[in-house]
Amino acid sequence: MFTGIIEEIGVVKEVSHDRLAIKAHKVLEETKVGDSMAINGVCLTVVSLENHGFSVNVMPETLRRTNLRGLHYNDQVNLERALAVGGRLGGHLVLGHVDDTGEVMDVTSEETARLMRISAPAKLMPYIVDKGFIAVDGVSLTIAGFDDLSFVVSLVAYTMEHTTLGKKRPGDIVNLETDVVAKYVESLKERKKQDLSLEFLAEYGFIGGTHNAVDAG
Repeated sequence: MFTGIIEEIGVVKEVSHDRLAIKAHKVLEETKVGDSMAINGVCLTVVSLENHGFSVNVMPETLRRTNLRGLHYNDQVNLERALAVGGRLGGHLVLGHVDDTGEVMDVTSEETARLMRISAPAKLMPYIVDKGFIAVDGVSLTIAGFDDLSFVVSLVAYTMEHTTLGKKRPGDIVNLETDVVAKYVESLKERKKQDLSLEFLAEYGFIGGTHNAVDAG
């Protein structure tokens, strides 16, 4: 489990068909072989530790479904260690299980922020809602707008400086993971074959009860 708050930008030092070696510093603190590490939002297992980095194995399925297949020597990647029990959840619940990839369509400036429009596969669009969460290359972001086949996120200066998103340009491929809560709601809805209601959400624990939810709104 991760939060989408990137801890460090790592540098790819070795790429093969089943292995990645990453140069890093901060994320090595307290990290052990067997721990989970999110690389561009992909949850992978640390298989070895070096003085200035770590290595992970990568399965063919992971390469097919994520942008890790396009990594080269000296490329930069977003890194985040797994959330520790009792740690702060600064972003949102990110599993590290990438749903699919999207393509950066355009990047425009808005005062000190940067608006990035990203295409998304049609199967992911039901989980994309205004002001909802999405992880882009492992970065927890809020959706600022969307249409049938794309969505917009707003990148603040800190995000541009401390993640790889600040260097993304039109045509770049990014990993997408939609909000797990939205997936569970959709799954329960399909199983129950009924429309969402306050009573339905309360029954499955997504809100504290119909009366409280109305009062809080």
